[in-house]
Amino acid sequence: MRVLLAEDHRVLARTIATGLRRQAMAVDLAVSGDEAERMCLLTDYDVLILDRDLPVMTGDEVCRRLRELTDPPRILMLTAAGEITDKVYGLTALGADDYLTKPFDFAELVARIRTLSRRTPKAPRVALRHEGITLDRARHEVSVDGRPLELTPKEFAVLHLLMEARGAAVPHDALVRTVWDENLDPRTNAVRVAISRLRRKLGDPGLITVDKGRGYRLCD
Repeated sequence: MRVLLAEDHRVLARTIATGLRRQAMAVDLAVSGDEAERMCLLTDYDVLILDRDLPVMTGDEVCRRLRELTDPPRILMLTAAGEITDKVYGLTALGADDYLTKPFDFAELVARIRTLSRRTPKAPRVALRHEGITLDRARHEVSVDGRPLELTPKEFAVLHLLMEARGAAVPHDALVRTVWDENLDPRTNAVRVAISRLRRKLGDPGLITVDKGRGYRLCD
C-alpha cells in the first residue's frame, strides 16, 4: 500500500511514518500543501493522510483541488481541529473520506487507513489462493495447506502482490513502490532478502521464480 503523509510537524511525521512502515506500508512525506498536491499528481497513492494546517497551501485547499481529479487518492484528514463542525465541514464541504483528530491512537489510524484502501468501486476478493497457499487480506493471515504461516508485514505484502498477479511477473520496481517507498536505497537487496525468506517459509524454493528483465512471479 502506498501512502502519502502531509504533515509539517517533522517529529510527528517521522514517528507516524516509522510506525506505518512497520505495518508494511510504503510512506512518502510532504511538509507543505503544495508539495502534497504535486506528489499526488505524480504518484498514484492509495491513501493521503492530510493535516489541515499546512504551510504554503492549506490542507483544505489541497483536499478541494484533489477532489477535482478523475481518480484521487482516499483522503484521511488528521488534524487538531476536533469540533463537530470541523468534522462535518471536512467530510462534506471538503470531501474528505475520513477524519481523525489529534491526539489519536496509532492502532486506530492503521485501521482507518486499511479500511480506506479497501474502498474500491469493485470489492476485491477477501481471500487469495494459489497452490495450497491461502492469503486472507481482511485478517492479514496466511496458511499453507491449512497450516498457519507466520510472516512479517513486508513478507505478507510481497506475497500479496505476487498472488494478486496470478502468475504474471511483478517488476522489482512495483514491489519497491508498493511495499517499500522512496526512502529505500536502490542499491539495497531488501527485495531479494524478502523473496528468499518467503521461499523458505513457504517450503518450496521453486515456487517464486525470477523472470529476467520482468520481475518475480509465482509458479504453478
